[in-house]
Amino acid sequence: MALTSTMYSLKVELAHVDRGVYESLDFRMAMHPSESPEYFVARLLAYCLEYAEGIGFSRGVSDPDDPTISVRDLTGTITTWIEIGLPDAARLHKASKAAPRVAVYTHRDPMVWLRQIGGERIHRVEHIAAYQFDRDLIDALVERLDRRMTFSLSVTDGTLFLDIGGATLTGQMTPISLVPT
Repeated sequence: MALTSTMYSLKVELAHVDRGVYESLDFRMAMHPSESPEYFVARLLAYCLEYAEGIGFSRGVSDPDDPTISVRDLTGTITTWIEIGLPDAARLHKASKAAPRVAVYTHRDPMVWLRQIGGERIHRVEHIAAYQFDRDLIDALVERLDRRMTFSLSVTDGTLFLDIGGATLTGQMTPISLVPT
């Protein structure tokens, strides 16, 4: 018998000061059985941080060629391709050719990944935005995962402030350069 995804109902008050985005989000998100809670939380935060009209999740493992999260215009064209984790160079190359903006968010240490993709051919690598989430923030949010979650997320100067269940969690979102120095 195959395992099924776990559905989460999320309500987020978003105040992304750095981008000038202020929204009340109310959406559902599925956690696939093969997905770690840390990856799920990173995907949730990336969705909030990249929120724009036309944002959506891929259909998951059934569509491995699609971006994890994408923003599409009214014609269905991808304007932003968003990856979670540590995608390989070929995937970054494909993403950068398919969309004018590419962003990567990781909850893991990127040092080995940077060595792996360093020197590989990646289209417009200098234009790919990459960020590492503070691991303590990810772990604290994983501890509070609930199938019905309500929280507020504020972002100022790359610092994330989450108010959830009476607790305030903070953490940095550190930019990562994909261009070898």
